[in-house]
Amino acid sequence: MIVTSAATLAVAGTVVWTVSSSSSTATTASATKAGPGKVHARALGDIATAAAAGQKVKGLPAAATDPFSLVGVTWNKPREELKGTVRLRTRDAKTGRWSGWRALEPELADAPDQGGRGGTNGLWVGPSNGVDVRVTGQKGRTLPDGLRVDLVDPGASAAAPTPRAAGEGRTGMKLVAATTPLAGTVTAPKPAIVPRSGWGADESLVKAPPDYDTSVKAAFVHHTDTGNGYSCTESPSVIRSVFLYHVQSQGWNDIGYNFLVDKCGTIFEGRAGGTDRPVHGAHTYGFNTDTTGIAVLGTYTAADDPSTPGVAPTKAALDGTAKIAAWKLGLTGVDPTAKTTLTSAAPNGTGGKYPYGQQVEFNTISGHRDGFATACPGAQLYSALPTVRTAAKQLTVPALEATVTGATAAGGRYYTKSTATLNWTPAEGATYTVSVDGATAATPAAGATSATVTLAPGTHSVQLHAAFSDGTTSASPVFTVVADTTRPVISSQALSLRKGTVNSGAWPVTLSWKASDNGLLSSLKATSPAAKTFSTTTTSWAAVSKPGTTQTWTLAAADAAGNTGTSSLSRYTGGQTEGAARRTGTWGLSTTKYYLGGRGLYSKYRGASASWTFTGRTAGLIFKRASYLGAVYVYVDGVKIGTLDTRASTTAYRQLLWTRTWSSSGTHTIKIVVAGTSGRPMVGIDGLVYLR
Repeated sequence: MIVTSAATLAVAGTVVWTVSSSSSTATTASATKAGPGKVHARALGDIATAAAAGQKVKGLPAAATDPFSLVGVTWNKPREELKGTVRLRTRDAKTGRWSGWRALEPELADAPDQGGRGGTNGLWVGPSNGVDVRVTGQKGRTLPDGLRVDLVDPGASAAAPTPRAAGEGRTGMKLVAATTPLAGTVTAPKPAIVPRSGWGADESLVKAPPDYDTSVKAAFVHHTDTGNGYSCTESPSVIRSVFLYHVQSQGWNDIGYNFLVDKCGTIFEGRAGGTDRPVHGAHTYGFNTDTTGIAVLGTYTAADDPSTPGVAPTKAALDGTAKIAAWKLGLTGVDPTAKTTLTSAAPNGTGGKYPYGQQVEFNTISGHRDGFATACPGAQLYSALPTVRTAAKQLTVPALEATVTGATAAGGRYYTKSTATLNWTPAEGATYTVSVDGATAATPAAGATSATVTLAPGTHSVQLHAAFSDGTTSASPVFTVVADTTRPVISSQALSLRKGTVNSGAWPVTLSWKASDNGLLSSLKATSPAAKTFSTTTTSWAAVSKPGTTQTWTLAAADAAGNTGTSSLSRYTGGQTEGAARRTGTWGLSTTKYYLGGRGLYSKYRGASASWTFTGRTAGLIFKRASYLGAVYVYVDGVKIGTLDTRASTTAYRQLLWTRTWSSSGTHTIKIVVAGTSGRPMVGIDGLVYLR
């Protein structure tokens, strides 16, 4: 009998179980649907038994439950080892008979590198509606906190899954390669893979987007240790149950394995993120990085194992494992019979087999036990791994090397106006074809070393295929080629005055623009009034214009395909001296070479004004600046727009200190009025400049 006060257990943030003090068992308060299935949990309480003194026993006496087909025991801390035994029996939902007692093995290794809950393997028991659980600690050992039994109902079986071969809607297998050049010298055909939708993954339960490694250097082979009492038509239900157990019972982000293979050799997509990408899994503690996890459904321990006797893996299961391992390793050119070195990422003291940071050599197809102290993948599957390696090697073929010419390479793609040429070194007796977007586009003659394809505008996948005299085939990496006939566009081009020092032959201006292309912009430059090269993301140029002249400002852009576009504007640069201003009040004349034309005006009288009328689209006022100079009020077309202080820590002449720009050319009047700043009323002016 469970003796406890009312308590609430929350798992994975979504499933809630309640333990009542007035009940002899834990009762389900609610359960969250997991796709077509759901998870129930029952807390385990103290049980009085005839066990030897010093042994702690927790469990759940025989109790009726909601329907389930997979069962496991979990506890709070993910890396805490359960020192003891876990045994349970279940009641068949159809016959009402109780099974014999079966053992569950505590699992520390099938886990993420961090987070989650501890747990045993999940055992597939088929449709059941009752459970009886006993967890017995070793003498003098404390059992983990938060012990509970998790009952997984996978829901109604999905329709028979259809493996998805490479090449939608085609039969057999098609050789594919990585979308970037292979790192090694081998590749392998992509086998048919049942997608996650085929086994009923509820994507709403996935807690985080996938993480990606940089490559796949090794494949670790596992068994799910879920028992062997399943039929191949039940494989989707078993996988859904494992998914729910990993995500809702153990608190992981997603199912731990990257791929699963059943006894009939059917391959299933596991963890989400893309079968052809290096998805970071949760399968081999300490060595989840740059590896993939392949789990065979079932238990493959020794036949005479006293706790959980297993069976020998079927040939179909071994063949399926070899196919997925060969293809996955081949995406990065890894030989399935080679060796590789991995670095342990398991922090010391957390149960890893190897110290943190230790480099360990593995077979590129290894067993789970090679990376962690575990019996997985079971003695009978582990002993078959040499056969898997040999079969995987037989599936590999030399990677077909090809190059692309007639197109510009940039950012992992190739750009052309219409044609691209694939080049290769022909092998004796081999025949070659070139495909564009999966369809044959060129069939070169025997002995040819290249083939040119003409592409419609758009983005295309171009690939070289070879058929050898021994019946094997191969394919090059897929080349992404963009055919582009659209010119780059330069828009919003404008020229405006900018603040800075004015010289007699050069007035500071800014040329601005927007440059775009429907493909990839490759170059951008000015060709007049001066030559200047910019980065393709540049949008302005701090230049100078020549006063008293009309200049043409031309920009030219080119894209990666070779298309070019230009844009030009012409602007006259003019100015009016300080002497040309209409003035009121008292002004004095200053003659020094530092002013434009050797002359400037100054005034210290509040209210003294100077104004200029001009026709243009941008204008600026030129001042002398010094520590003793003060402020002016600025008016544009009779409206006061602000106050401008000409004070500066150091003396500077010919300073274009204020500018104004309009959307089009027009006639405007700009006036300044001496503000009479306290202690420094003086201001010095040197004229007005404008563009039209």
